[in-house]
Amino acid sequence: MYKAFFNLTRNPFELTPDPAFLFSTKRHNEALAALYYGVRRHKGFVVVTGEVGTGKTLVLRCLLQLLKQSTDVAYAYLFNSLLSPTEFLQYILADFGLPASGKNKSELLFDLSQFLISRGSKKLTTVLIVDEAHHLSAEILEEIRLLTNLETVEDKLLQIVLVGQPELDEKLDSVGLRQLKQRIALRARLDPLNQSETKGYIERRLQIAGKDCQASMVFSSQTIAAVYRNSRGFPRLINTICENALITAYARQMQSVTPSIIENVANELRLDVVHSPETQGEAEHREKDIQEATNALLNLYTANGSDFSTDETVQVSENEPYI
Repeated sequence: MYKAFFNLTRNPFELTPDPAFLFSTKRHNEALAALYYGVRRHKGFVVVTGEVGTGKTLVLRCLLQLLKQSTDVAYAYLFNSLLSPTEFLQYILADFGLPASGKNKSELLFDLSQFLISRGSKKLTTVLIVDEAHHLSAEILEEIRLLTNLETVEDKLLQIVLVGQPELDEKLDSVGLRQLKQRIALRARLDPLNQSETKGYIERRLQIAGKDCQASMVFSSQTIAAVYRNSRGFPRLINTICENALITAYARQMQSVTPSIIENVANELRLDVVHSPETQGEAEHREKDIQEATNALLNLYTANGSDFSTDETVQVSENEPYI
């Protein structure tokens, strides 16, 4: 609704991963190059990791766009990794256009191997791409490792791309998956943008959306600094903040977004609220506090002559509120 007001032809800060809006930082270029090189050179296994909102899916979409331009590439794209091993294989075969319904695991593996051997004999490239790969279970990751055994003397028949959050690195570092880790040919990591990159990112998106060289009139240097401070350089948060800021500026009929608008948007989005995950030690300490409070309550009942027996065992759930 603000496009006409700011003389834009499209929304510059959509959350959907559109390859047209790729902002090429050094790290994003390295990740895309590793993905494309690994697939086209049949390296077998490529892994890209990055925190939430750093642009992993956008880089993947750019890769898919490049692969679609080649007639010798077929790929299966898995974006929901919460599957059982059989469902995982069924999905892969179905995405490759092979019949998969009603088949057991051995039949699925046989059909997949025959498909890969046939394509390999024709010098064709076959790719399995898994987004959100940090959700993969150890069982599925082992299945993926076994799929890498499908190879000839000269070549890997299946190219595998895993993209996920840093938890994927932790899984691959585990002792049980050391065989899989050793097969990784290329790795890349995406990080948040720095302040200079954030400025270029915002201006680039506004230019693509039709603002040309007048981007600085909408977001001043002070405003961009506020965006960076509240987003910490995460592209997804930059998009969310800027989108809401443009809506606010339009509602106030302001041609420029001020730093105060950015601060208000960040407060409304609660971007200053960050909960750290509870460690095992903290959980144990909290459970001990709960038990001590329970014992104190039992002693109080006993001292007051309550019918509540001290011989009874009281179980307190960790999820129960306590004082």
